[in-house]
Amino acid sequence: MTNKKSRRSFLLKGAALGLTGAGLMTSFGQGLQAAVQKQNNYSNPSDLKITDVKCGFVRGAVYVKIYTNQDVWGCGEAVDAIHGSYYLVKRLGNQIKGQNPLNPNRLAEQLRKGSFFGGAQSGVFVAVLTAIETALWDITGKVFNVPVYQLLGGKFRDKIRVYCDTALYATTNPEPSDYAAAARDAVDRGYNAVKFDVDNGRDPNKYDRFNWTANPAEIDRMYNAIAAVREEVGPNIDICVDMHGRYDAVTGMKMAKMYEPLNLMWLEEPVPADNPEVYKHITQETSTPICAGENIYLAYGFTKLLSDGALDIIMPDLQKAGGLGEAQRIANLANLYYVPFSPHMVASFLGAMASCHVCASVPNFQIMEWQIYMDKDEIWKDIVTYDGPRTENSFITLSEKPGIGVEINEEGMKKHAVPGIPFFE
Repeated sequence: MTNKKSRRSFLLKGAALGLTGAGLMTSFGQGLQAAVQKQNNYSNPSDLKITDVKCGFVRGAVYVKIYTNQDVWGCGEAVDAIHGSYYLVKRLGNQIKGQNPLNPNRLAEQLRKGSFFGGAQSGVFVAVLTAIETALWDITGKVFNVPVYQLLGGKFRDKIRVYCDTALYATTNPEPSDYAAAARDAVDRGYNAVKFDVDNGRDPNKYDRFNWTANPAEIDRMYNAIAAVREEVGPNIDICVDMHGRYDAVTGMKMAKMYEPLNLMWLEEPVPADNPEVYKHITQETSTPICAGENIYLAYGFTKLLSDGALDIIMPDLQKAGGLGEAQRIANLANLYYVPFSPHMVASFLGAMASCHVCASVPNFQIMEWQIYMDKDEIWKDIVTYDGPRTENSFITLSEKPGIGVEINEEGMKKHAVPGIPFFE
């Protein structure tokens, strides 16, 4: 405790001496004083060490918990590319044990650069790295008693706008009236932006399950569904349409042109996002904004798409793109090209709030995804602990708690844990 008091005294005296007589700088000194006073009294940053890294699997997500020698822990989440990754979590965890967790960028770079030949450019490795890196930010915020957005440089906004993915994809061959009803339900719940999927491998009009050149009947289905949504919700509700990268360039271009009168917020991944030249062609030939990026990893993956003008909007998934620091780098890179940043988000509320801290910290944030099943299914309330409202009128209020502000509930998670995989062992 003596060290903490002397450290605090040193910082306060240094601030006072350096800022004497400077009117504008006085407020800075007060801010420093407040930050010092808020420091977590239960941790000594210089002596903090990682003691263990454990994980648990629930549905399509892995939840990582990093433990330290001072009873401070951090939680992170990764989605999609995480199956079979229990031993990867343990291997990466062993590489950072004994190190100070208060250097998220350095530790993430250490893990990534040390595994260039171990898959560190994309896929499972980067998804697992994302969960670990996120947990490190959570610890750092808790130790310094500030929310993660403050560690990222502060915030541009207090609330994060979300669009509602209506999950109508769970309905077999929905009709336009089903799309309209789902849109009305979302709007009645307070959402001012909605998203629908129009790709459908079960469409009875398809001639060939593996040929994704849409025939006239499929094209009519895709157009009529969204036209019904626009008619139902009127001109002031944003509509996003997702094609999941399943179609070819001919179909992608045709749908982008057909949707122009409906004034979409965006058309998402009409073709796979691995060919910037094709995206550039579609983007430049339509007034419908084109969006992609949920399966692109790290900032490096976005460089050519952005420099070539291949996308109007980017949508990295912040639970698998490399971590919160990397997500901010992706957003800032996009900002150099005046491209909006609209993250894909299919995680729990832990992942949602972690994403919100990044969205608050960058100027070019547009909107973030929210799944309607998170409003309805009890699992999403079981697995995390959070004492505030989750969404209100299409916004998530940014947490002001230290760290991410959301904790995992291990007891609640046990009810939904994936069988056959060790659970936080």
